[in-house]
Amino acid sequence: MKQPQQGGGGGGVLGVRFESQRFRLLSIVVGCFLISVTFLLSSRPETAAFDTLSPKPWLEEARSTPTTAIKTVKSSPSPKLGGRDFLVDVAPRQGAQGENHGRLQSAGEKTETEWVKDTVIIEERAGGSERAEQEEAESGTDRQPGVQDDTQAARTTVQEEEAEAVHHDDLPVQTTTKKPAVVETTKPDQQDQLPVPGLFSDKETTQNVGGRMMKLQAEQATATTGQQQQQQTPAIIEPTTPLPPLCDFSDRRADICDFAGDIRLDANASTYTVVVGPATPAQSHKVRPYQRKGDQMCMGRITEITVRTSSSSTSPPPQCTHTHTAPAVTFSIGGYTGNIFHDFSDVLVPLYNTAHRYNGDVHLVMANVAPWWLIKYDKLLRSISRHAPIDLAKAGAAGEVHCFPHAVVSLRAHRELIIERDRSADGLATPDFTRFVRRALSLPRDAPTRVADGTGRKPRLLIIARHRTRILLNLAEFIRAAEEAGFEALMSESDVGDSISRVGAQINSADVLVGVHGAGLTNMMFLPPGATLVQVVPWGGLQWIAHMDYGDPAEAMGLRYVQYEIGVEESSLKDKYPRDHEIFTNPTGMHKKGFGFIRQTLMDGQNITVDIGRFRAVLQEAIGNYLAQ
Repeated sequence: MKQPQQGGGGGGVLGVRFESQRFRLLSIVVGCFLISVTFLLSSRPETAAFDTLSPKPWLEEARSTPTTAIKTVKSSPSPKLGGRDFLVDVAPRQGAQGENHGRLQSAGEKTETEWVKDTVIIEERAGGSERAEQEEAESGTDRQPGVQDDTQAARTTVQEEEAEAVHHDDLPVQTTTKKPAVVETTKPDQQDQLPVPGLFSDKETTQNVGGRMMKLQAEQATATTGQQQQQQTPAIIEPTTPLPPLCDFSDRRADICDFAGDIRLDANASTYTVVVGPATPAQSHKVRPYQRKGDQMCMGRITEITVRTSSSSTSPPPQCTHTHTAPAVTFSIGGYTGNIFHDFSDVLVPLYNTAHRYNGDVHLVMANVAPWWLIKYDKLLRSISRHAPIDLAKAGAAGEVHCFPHAVVSLRAHRELIIERDRSADGLATPDFTRFVRRALSLPRDAPTRVADGTGRKPRLLIIARHRTRILLNLAEFIRAAEEAGFEALMSESDVGDSISRVGAQINSADVLVGVHGAGLTNMMFLPPGATLVQVVPWGGLQWIAHMDYGDPAEAMGLRYVQYEIGVEESSLKDKYPRDHEIFTNPTGMHKKGFGFIRQTLMDGQNITVDIGRFRAVLQEAIGNYLAQ
């Protein structure tokens, strides 16, 4: 056997040493590998905890399904999360209620994945539990960059807003996202259910969170019940009593107040007080109860009546000294009364129109009373009211307070001596008033004389004689002409102080009433229907006022009306002014000087000498009405 050479031993030792070093290096590498593998295996649970931050394909599919609403819940043992937080992934419901779903998320709007503090949300979805278990088993999904930082920021925001998501029967689940809330319902046996087992590391933590959840549920239920009761039960508001306006100021002839309720008339203060509730708006009006609205000189002489409301809680109303069950009608007999035209046009005709509805059961409260006026028209007043009139001034001096259930202040007046049926509350008209007058005064005739009735009686012509102004200067000649025409001619010289019954009986006996324009023609209302009124109109363009004051009312009463307008030669004005004066050339133009001028110059400033030749035509027309019957 061949012996090795001396120099070869050093190379073998070096080879063994090299192999030894490589073995140790390999051992180190293998050890490091094993350590790394061990480290990776030991760190795997933490990776699974954040696995839901990366949406799975099935979750993306569920989010795109319109009828699915999914909430997935994961526990996190990470110390960074405090051990009591839960990651909630909310998949919004789409459809009719999700108009904003599918749009890009705007700045400041929360993400669909949020951290909810101390809250347990039970997942409800078809097949959701199986997919959750599958998600627990999967561990290969990579963590998305930056998700942990964004999730931590979302968690901080939710903690600041103290979001709540608590289950309650039939109530929507409130979430912290600003997107439309997902509505969830729980079964009755889930209402008091504790958190899902396995989400906490120890029993004590589970009990604490469960207790807090139950407390939140109770608080939410109380708050929701209170809101429902507040919505279902309307707030108690003190009812207000609607009260229409007490007075109407729209009429051109008079302001009228008409009101009902607890009414107190303090006669001393000339004040009607309507007692109302504390919530009723206050009203207060002042009225002068006379039918010449706009005539300041006339209305200045009328007592002012106050009509107001008052609450017993703010100012005690006056105590009643006289309590009445019938209503009151209040008016004044001041102004122009004393003139028969104004007695009827301003008071008696409107009073009948206003008080007729009460059928006599009404109290007449009068201001500015003149005793002689009450005596003169006593029969008419008694036919309107069966109660004694109340003199406001006398009642005030005695400190009386009269209480009524209903009151009217002022009278409803239409045109001069006329009641218009379409404006009357009771459908009255002028013939109703003249019929009332004839009945109240017991006037016998309801029709004029008929020449052909076989009695041989002539129609009677009655002349209203004037003694101060607008006098018929040829009265005797006038009477002869009337008799020649076939009339029985008489002259009436009634005075203001005469009894209305006596005057009425005299006028009622006539078939034709003749007179110069003036208040005496008001007596035509005593004529029987079908009789004739002849008005002689003075010079001065007075045709319009003559027809308005007496022509229209005569026709409204059912009378025949004839208007005779005199010429310049029949007026005494021809002896006062030259023939070229404006009073003859343009009399209507002088009306611009006012009614004072008209009255003084054209009415009270002239007398009349009737042209009998011209007037015979009027007499023939009048007698012809009776010959034809």
